[in-house]
Amino acid sequence: MQPPLQNVKVLDFSHALAGPYCTLLLGAYGADIYKLESPVGDMGRGWGPPFSDSQASYFLGINAGKKGICIDLKKPEGRDLCLGLIAKVDVLVENFRVGTMDRLGFGFKNVHEVNPALVYCSISGYGQDGPSRDQSAMDLIMQAASGLLSYTGTASGESVRCGHSVADISAGMFAVIGILMGLRTRDQTGVGQYIDVSMFDSMISAMASSFANYLGSGKVPVPLGTSFASIVPYRTFAASDREVAIAVGSEKIWADFCDAIHRTDLTAHPDYATNADRVKNRKVLEPLLAEIFLTDDAASWSERFLAAGVPASPVRTLEDVYRDPQSAARNMFPQVGPIPITGLPIKMESAPAGPRSPAPRLGEHTREVLADLLECSQERIQSLIQTGVVLEA
Repeated sequence: MQPPLQNVKVLDFSHALAGPYCTLLLGAYGADIYKLESPVGDMGRGWGPPFSDSQASYFLGINAGKKGICIDLKKPEGRDLCLGLIAKVDVLVENFRVGTMDRLGFGFKNVHEVNPALVYCSISGYGQDGPSRDQSAMDLIMQAASGLLSYTGTASGESVRCGHSVADISAGMFAVIGILMGLRTRDQTGVGQYIDVSMFDSMISAMASSFANYLGSGKVPVPLGTSFASIVPYRTFAASDREVAIAVGSEKIWADFCDAIHRTDLTAHPDYATNADRVKNRKVLEPLLAEIFLTDDAASWSERFLAAGVPASPVRTLEDVYRDPQSAARNMFPQVGPIPITGLPIKMESAPAGPRSPAPRLGEHTREVLADLLECSQERIQSLIQTGVVLEA
């Protein structure tokens, strides 16, 4: 079976994380990704240490499977080459600041005339319109602007950044969804369209349950550490060696939990019998449970809870996850190039095992792509290299 996105050609103007993550996924499921960079290169190439083969491990991890092209878009001939590539591809992805692509001459209205079937996706901080559209944004800023930081932190009120770049990754995933819908519509109509994805919108949508609670109650959530406002107990507790997370999401699980900690007297206790009771009395119940958890180690607690059907896990490090047999069974860290990278989250019979090649060196595939897509002669390509219009590794 062929990969689901085989023969889909994507011209990738994106840099940093949100856009490259989007195109990483598209490429992993079969699309041909042509990563277009200026002679300076994607800023992510310098986001290290660590470095492998003189390239940042960060860059290697999110750009595997792509073909690298380097064109100087400040030169008229470089812009012409780029328009030629746009005419040959199915999808264009960019995450420059709003207005940049228009200034370069590659805005949607211009390129739609060149390629009416093109699905064009812009990823930005706040979107293409609205009073905040021109504000610069990075992941931390969007965690703050979206409200996430206001209730992600310690119970004492200190804000804590989510440990991974959740705003970038959320926007990248929504961009994939938008592109797939755009391709589906194009298959039906023959016409491409413009897709506007913002990190701001993506974060609000990803926090749908939190906003549902606020909009339903009018109560602004506050930081609760690892606790959850509407379920108790649902948090991490310190065991004798490290923390363990537990999630008691129903009354049956509460009974099983109480049995596992040898406190069946708590099951029908009038202060804790229902989740609503436990939420109301969390300031008494949670310290009581905290003392119990200190009597054993995290692994033992997890084994006991899982045997009882209670969702639980020790708080693992990334190394723990990397070495977990479950990660191996799911092929979540395939070796591609000098370092392992993260594997595919969606398993499909027709999907490959992961990216087909390591991340490209700057301009590594310039000659190949110009010859294949634009049918440039080797003499012309050599002339473009000599005049600095394009660069090859």
